[in-house]
Amino acid sequence: MNSFTNLVGIIGSFAWGPIMIVLLVGTGLVLTLGTRVVQFRKLVYAFKLLFSKDHTGDGDITPFQALMTSLAATIGTGNIAGVATAIAVGGPGSIFWMWVTAAVGGATKFGEALLAVKYRITNEKGEQSGGPMYYASIGMEDKYGGNWKWLGWAFAFFGFIASFGIGNMVQSNSVASALNSSMGISTSISGIIIAIATGLVVVGGIKSIGKVTEKIVPVMAVIYVIGALIVLLSNASQIPVAFGMIFSNAFNATAVGGGLIGTVIRMGVARGVFSNEAGLGSAPIAHAASKNNDPVKQGIIGSLGSFLDTLVVCTMTALVILVSGLVKIGGDGLMSITVDPSTGESFTGAALTATAFSEALPGFGAFIVSFGLVFFAFSTILGWYYYGSKCLEYIAGVNAINIYKWLWVILTFVGATMKIGLVWDLSDAFNGLMAIPNLIALLALSPIIFKMTKEYEKKQIEKIN
Repeated sequence: MNSFTNLVGIIGSFAWGPIMIVLLVGTGLVLTLGTRVVQFRKLVYAFKLLFSKDHTGDGDITPFQALMTSLAATIGTGNIAGVATAIAVGGPGSIFWMWVTAAVGGATKFGEALLAVKYRITNEKGEQSGGPMYYASIGMEDKYGGNWKWLGWAFAFFGFIASFGIGNMVQSNSVASALNSSMGISTSISGIIIAIATGLVVVGGIKSIGKVTEKIVPVMAVIYVIGALIVLLSNASQIPVAFGMIFSNAFNATAVGGGLIGTVIRMGVARGVFSNEAGLGSAPIAHAASKNNDPVKQGIIGSLGSFLDTLVVCTMTALVILVSGLVKIGGDGLMSITVDPSTGESFTGAALTATAFSEALPGFGAFIVSFGLVFFAFSTILGWYYYGSKCLEYIAGVNAINIYKWLWVILTFVGATMKIGLVWDLSDAFNGLMAIPNLIALLALSPIIFKMTKEYEKKQIEKIN
């Protein structure tokens, strides 16, 4: 067992190590330059498309539901615990590098969603199936010839394994732990409730998931952001100080006592990617189900993912933590974090975020964080069920999903009631490995992304003239 655990650790270190971080950010930069910063040039237009009623296509859910489903899988514990961990380990400057990752990640999300719609297929049940496994096989074969099914299969396998942990058991465990610590609810009771709620939604497939996520995601995000804004307004004088800490520490690693690349940048980029999943290839699976036959339009909508997830929600969390006074940087440039009296160690993770909210909003602040963890994690379970089911469909066919559906429900209960250290490490490693086949396909098919974007914008200009 120790050998297996060590192997998982080695794989995880590579999957989230410097090489992969450079590839993820580098791919985003290539797509940003090639599309002429489409994620920011079309930002206002993206919101217009998102709420438009004019979309028609062969998909199963609306473009809005597709984005909400993808956000359901990304807005989760990474936005609450991940941001706090980045600050605790990498210092306030890690938030700057999260922003950088999100900025270029918008172009990655654009390319992923575009290719997902362009190369999606209709399965035996008449549903749309798409994502990296399809554009890595069909798209690569169309452009370069040969057999690229192995590349699509590799992504599907990594995604299928990752779904059980990072998309299921880790999330239900987070919910059960939060409810147990804040309200004293037994993890078994929480597990039963989560399993039943999950089963009621996933039994209806993507249409049911889309209907639920389009309601849950906006509500939970708005409540969380409003809570954060109340905290920030009550500490308005500290906001400039917080931004100062972020920018000064971004290029000064003495605050965390380590090397610049090894600490501040690595934590910021890794947590940023973990937060919005740009480049990992999960979101395009949801976008492929959109009732939108225009790949570029769906790509523009998809680019909003990184903006909303990291640049909005994660930034709110970071600022709340930094204005709370729990994190300080002394005159010598060294960072210190207030000690948790219950453990005798510095606050980190969700506890740091919850304490920061409570400092400004006694009682209610902790509730906002607990509420956020519960609903963020539950929505992640729904989104990742769909991702895992589509990965399994690619590997074993549509009928295999019937077994997967009930296994998924059972594991939500199991995850809530057991220690899942190894499960977390294993799923975290495979979640990172998903990026390899996805980035290969994105870079190889980038000329198609650039060409389609130019042609789309040319048609827009012609319509105006």
